[in-house]
Amino acid sequence: MENIGYTQDGSVDLRGRPVVAAETGRWKACGFLVGYEAFERMAFYGVAANLVVYLTTELQEATVSSVRNVTTWSGSVWMTPIIGAYIADTYLGRFWTFTISSLIYVLGMVLLTAAVSFKPFHPKCTATSGSLCPTSSKEVAFFYISLYIMAIGAGGTKPNISTFGADQFDDYDPYERKLKTSFFNWWMFSSFIGGLMATLGLVYVQENVGWGLGYGIPTAGLMLSLLLFYIGTPFYRHKVKKAESPMKEISKVIKTALENRQYKVSGDSKVLYELERQQYLTTAKRQLQHCSSFKFLDKAALKESTNPCTVTEVETTKLFLGMFLVWLTTIVPTTIFAQVNTLFVKQGTTLERTIGHSFQIPAASLGSFITISMLISVPIYDKYFVPFMRRRTGNPRGITLLQRLGIGFFSVIFVMIVAYFVELKRMHVITRYGIKGPKETVPMSIFWLLPQYVLLGVCDVFSAIGLLEFFYEQSPEGMQSLGTTFFTSGIGIGNFMNSLLVTAVDKITRRGGGKSWIGDNLNDSHLDYYYAFLLVLVSVNFGAFIWISKRYKYKSEVAVGVAENGAVQMEDKFGDAHPNDSYLGEKL
Repeated sequence: MENIGYTQDGSVDLRGRPVVAAETGRWKACGFLVGYEAFERMAFYGVAANLVVYLTTELQEATVSSVRNVTTWSGSVWMTPIIGAYIADTYLGRFWTFTISSLIYVLGMVLLTAAVSFKPFHPKCTATSGSLCPTSSKEVAFFYISLYIMAIGAGGTKPNISTFGADQFDDYDPYERKLKTSFFNWWMFSSFIGGLMATLGLVYVQENVGWGLGYGIPTAGLMLSLLLFYIGTPFYRHKVKKAESPMKEISKVIKTALENRQYKVSGDSKVLYELERQQYLTTAKRQLQHCSSFKFLDKAALKESTNPCTVTEVETTKLFLGMFLVWLTTIVPTTIFAQVNTLFVKQGTTLERTIGHSFQIPAASLGSFITISMLISVPIYDKYFVPFMRRRTGNPRGITLLQRLGIGFFSVIFVMIVAYFVELKRMHVITRYGIKGPKETVPMSIFWLLPQYVLLGVCDVFSAIGLLEFFYEQSPEGMQSLGTTFFTSGIGIGNFMNSLLVTAVDKITRRGGGKSWIGDNLNDSHLDYYYAFLLVLVSVNFGAFIWISKRYKYKSEVAVGVAENGAVQMEDKFGDAHPNDSYLGEKL
């Protein structure tokens, strides 16, 4: 039946009725979602950007302990989306999972504001500087419980709001498909607007006016953003669940392949089992093209075996494994980004931060330059770089998804080179002026740290946005929320890894009475050694990324009712699959 005026991908409204394309979705709907994202990011960074300062000043935690606690919490915020995405893809859908989780998120922010505002809840720390606060304190426990309630709420909002936004564009409509190529760029643009408000304004309020007001403002903003989100409900499109959980399909394929391990696999796809094309057209499920990666899994689709899986089910599993390998290479770069809210901030507190006679820049405010750099770079990338490269390559994105990631990961190497030499400069000034005390100010402007922050903003345009787009686009059908958690979990694992590295390096370098590289007194430590160590890690990781990217096979779908031979790839959708090749072994 021809549905004139309705979306071609089968999207429905909240009541399950088909939606008219001209009246729903697109940027008309995304405007409300982008507004929410800006306020949510302001709330998150309003807490995360200056948390290490709160822990070391208000709770008197040691440097290593505060860094570990901040990165453990941040890691949890970015890991809980795995659960939220699974619930959305398997049970509740994106809209309702987000709705429930957003209320938990707000509860966490309200409790956190109370924890730093009201005396009955405010942590009372009597420990001396450099030692841990008593973890048995009820007030301290209340503070951390509030933080982790916020992390639980983030688990259902982070993976679903961005994918819900991408769902507002119809992949089968050429006009909307073109609009969608810019969605993630502008989505992250709004995200960093929120981050800018936090790092420029909120951290100053927290340190100079009060932590209660500094947390209360983003809490009120988050409540307002939820109101805006629900006002846009009539304009939203919702994807219809077309099959069982993709994770069940993946488990089934792996299990079947292991059971059929005695069979030999040839390169002939004719020996593989697949449904008739008409069955995919009837169910509106997307059929995947066979590719040569992970040949072992082809054993699950052999016609001669018992109860074979379909080629599409096998290719879904291959996509998942391919994304997992790419995901592994994101952990080290995100570990570098974890320095922004930890060691970079602590490093900044040792430098000269006074402007004029009395105005003192909060060290965490320097993080705003990441945002400013990105806000400048995103429009340049979207309006100039992409069209320029599109004319040269013929790719709708200008460059492929993995090339974008490669540029971002390579740029992180330069970030660490700059950070290393700036720290060498700081150590030289410390030696020159004989500075030893932990509270002595190093006569060196905090703006020496500016280049590494600006470079991180440029890196984000390629790596952060590129990762979000890569994992959404390459995810199997019905798995976009869970696929996007590859992005969030990479950040989470990166934070956990940073916590592990800081703890391990501190213990190892203290052995035998040695001097810690990351001591409580950064003026008498060797942060330059630690940065050099991170530089080696990120360089090795980039080599691993190059190796994996050359072997990665891009997602390739069979077009809907177009080809005479029934097997035309949707290279116009993904822009990364070659017409005569279902994978891309590219050079970066």
